[in-house]
Amino acid sequence: MAGKVYLLPMIDCFDGLVVSWSIGTRPDADLVNTMLDAAIEKVANSNDRPVVHSDRGAHYRWPGWISRMHNAKLIRSMSRKGCSPDNAASEDFFGRLKTELFYPRDWQVTTLENFIQAVDAYICWYNEKRIKISLGSLSSLEYRKSLGLMT
Repeated sequence: MAGKVYLLPMIDCFDGLVVSWSIGTRPDADLVNTMLDAAIEKVANSNDRPVVHSDRGAHYRWPGWISRMHNAKLIRSMSRKGCSPDNAASEDFFGRLKTELFYPRDWQVTTLENFIQAVDAYICWYNEKRIKISLGSLSSLEYRKSLGLMT
């Protein structure tokens, strides 16, 4: 496999659910906007106005991102440089993704498209099937259903 793949997940700190994500081969505004727009769509019909924690990356400080956040009435949260608590949920997810998907395989003969499909499938499995002891041995989606937060 030659090239880079960029993954932008939005993680819910409540139960670790990957609320939305975008995967691409360029770290551009479209990649960031796709992820944010998908997350906004999930809360559009609710009264929830979550806090969105991010690192200090340029994409999270540009006017298009800020206006999208403002229009959706979401709260931005960025800690000071060198302080990572705002990004801890994403870093935890990336650690698990590397351990469970990336490191166990040889990706030498995999195309970028197949790699992107594998990451996408992993995230779906992570949300729907991967159990978490902290959630009573349920997946994030099963846990939400058990609480009546989803049908």
